[in-house]
Amino acid sequence: MKFGVVVFPGSNCDDDMMHVLGSVLGQNVVKIWHKETSLSGFGQGDCIVLPGGFSYGDYLRAGAIASFSPIMKSVIEFANAGGYVWGICNGFQVLCETGLLPGVLLRNSNQKFICKNVHLRTETSNSAISSNLGKNSVLKIPIAHAEGRYYADDVTIAQLQANDQILFRYCTEAGKLDEAANPNGSLLNIAGICNAERNVFGMMPHPERASEELLGNTDGRGMFESLLSTVQTAV
Repeated sequence: MKFGVVVFPGSNCDDDMMHVLGSVLGQNVVKIWHKETSLSGFGQGDCIVLPGGFSYGDYLRAGAIASFSPIMKSVIEFANAGGYVWGICNGFQVLCETGLLPGVLLRNSNQKFICKNVHLRTETSNSAISSNLGKNSVLKIPIAHAEGRYYADDVTIAQLQANDQILFRYCTEAGKLDEAANPNGSLLNIAGICNAERNVFGMMPHPERASEELLGNTDGRGMFESLLSTVQTAV
């Protein structure tokens, strides 16, 4: 499996992602500069990652300007053809701005930047990044964002629930969903979703920051291993 990590001006988690995918998991991974216009060399079983950061300084809206970068036309075509696309933090914001994922990420309800560990409850095993995770399993994953409050209209929320597209929700360490465990005010405590076709994923927490023993937390590694396992099984 081959991974491409898109780098925008202001990306700051690209090297973290490169390290986890390449050095920790031993995968073939390359950086893709945002001005490139082609994803030749990537096939349907490969994955394009939009990493965290502050693309274009988060001017206008987080992810809004990046959604118009030259490479995004090819990313959209790649996703529409069935290729895997995974947006994390700023990458999730970009995916919503392009329309590859529904909804929007608004400023945190407390109007402050939040950087801390949170707990996530796995809502479904029916996705490539959660296939090896048991439903209702609780993971400890870091967040670092100012605009992570997921919002969508009632119709979209109903569709996400009906189609099992909600991947992760903020919860307590025991897996309880409550307002106290919701760090940013997201509707239904939503921390991550996928598209209806289940090949595009977006989440605010950073699994790449919780994927090796050296950091004292490997809860995020299971998402990467789920994706690898899904692709290997399909081959």
